[in-house]
Amino acid sequence: MKAAKKAKRKEMKKLGIKPNLTPEQIRYNRNKAIISKVWPIFRFFILFGLCFIILYPLIFMISTAFRPNAQMNDPSIIWIPKSLTLQNIKETWEVMKYGSTVLNTIKLNLVASVLNVASCAITGYGFARFQFKGKGLLFMIVILMIVVPPQIITIPMYLKYSYFDPLGIIGLFTNGEGISLINTGWTMYLPAIFANGLKAGLFIFLFRQNFRGLPKELEDAAYLDGCGPFKTFLIVMVPNAGSAFLTVFLFSIVWYWNDYYVSSSFFNQNDTVALMLKNLDSTLAADLFNNQTVGPRQLIVWLESGCILTIAPILILYIFLQKYFTEGIERSGLTG
Repeated sequence: MKAAKKAKRKEMKKLGIKPNLTPEQIRYNRNKAIISKVWPIFRFFILFGLCFIILYPLIFMISTAFRPNAQMNDPSIIWIPKSLTLQNIKETWEVMKYGSTVLNTIKLNLVASVLNVASCAITGYGFARFQFKGKGLLFMIVILMIVVPPQIITIPMYLKYSYFDPLGIIGLFTNGEGISLINTGWTMYLPAIFANGLKAGLFIFLFRQNFRGLPKELEDAAYLDGCGPFKTFLIVMVPNAGSAFLTVFLFSIVWYWNDYYVSSSFFNQNDTVALMLKNLDSTLAADLFNNQTVGPRQLIVWLESGCILTIAPILILYIFLQKYFTEGIERSGLTG
């Protein structure tokens, strides 16, 4: 009897259960101890499954892009090819005119992103600090910019850019005809200037939340020193919102880089990396196969090579700015 009690005490001690507890407390502590041992294993399998789902496209992309085309029909090869080649990357580079396409994309991307960040920051600061009539209505419109897809305004925007003539000023010098902005960078720059670029509603919201979190005393001290609202924004608020600026700038770079819908609406030529990738199958068929009908199974090694070339600059950017990007997300109101 004593030996049984002693053994029970040892078992309770292993489970972290104190003696002289009620049966309900003992049952609760036992269940808690079991859960604390099982949960890490369960959590590992959940995270492992999520990582596989997220990384599967990238793993397949790398496995396919660097294998010879003949090995795509080899049933013995699943992930690791028998030999590696760079020929797919070289041919895709030439077909996509990668050097000039990347330079053109960077030119459009950087200018539009800088303009978008600047206009959204000013707008977000206005919503955060100033009181004016219709503020609630205008901020509701900003929220609608997040919810409403850009496809709704594509046709009106195209017509405006095809016959661009604000207030009829240009028509005074062109016999009543406007000018066409199609296939020019202004189709990206103009919306960004007026805080209506890609994901501008989200960026305005992030800046508003960030500026609202800064102490009001900073602006009061600047006003006492004789600074106006705009000078206070530049000298005081912008340096203190550096993490928000970096986060929004990186998001803007990525979204402009990956955009193909808006670009394809206003560009008739393959002037950006995203558009080149979108039309890569037809370009490959014309340049590599002399306009012959080619199935996707035959083109897949070049298509995956195009995907790698497309995401490579963004991956390199993220590797170098990962620390600042993570800090910016934590401080800009996306978490917590």
